[in-house]
Amino acid sequence: MSRFLSIEPLTQDAFAPFGTVIEADPASMRYINGGNTERFHGLARADVTGDGANVIVNIFRGQPRVFPYTVAMMERHPFGSQSFSPLDDRPWLVVVAEDEGGKPGEPRVFRAHGRQGVNYGRNVWHHPLMTVGTVSDFIVVDREGPGNNLEEYFYEEPFVIESAI
Repeated sequence: MSRFLSIEPLTQDAFAPFGTVIEADPASMRYINGGNTERFHGLARADVTGDGANVIVNIFRGQPRVFPYTVAMMERHPFGSQSFSPLDDRPWLVVVAEDEGGKPGEPRVFRAHGRQGVNYGRNVWHHPLMTVGTVSDFIVVDREGPGNNLEEYFYEEPFVIESAI
């Protein structure tokens, strides 16, 4: 039997246990380049650990998910945070779960608009990239280095997201 998940709006407060929402915050804005550019400063911090580890920047191209969608697994990265920032102005879903004794609890689903990114905290359970409707590109900042920085968990009883709307 599957359990159904509701979708929440992505806000700084609601997402705080899992990381940081990345979006233009007027409180962080300062003018640079002779006043020609608005810089939204320090919106998230990369967090990596381990000798020989580096922070890298990638582009991920996500294929859209088909709904209803079954959430059967989650993953986490024990040695580094991981951020996703959309390049396309399209909504997407963010699925996270709190840790319950070394495994993910019940997932929470957030709807991000096309100008919001997230920075998953190090060791936070999350579902792989979930685009909606069409192929979408994301800038992804994460860790590269020695050690296995990926842990996966497969639920005994899956969860279902009925619709992305």
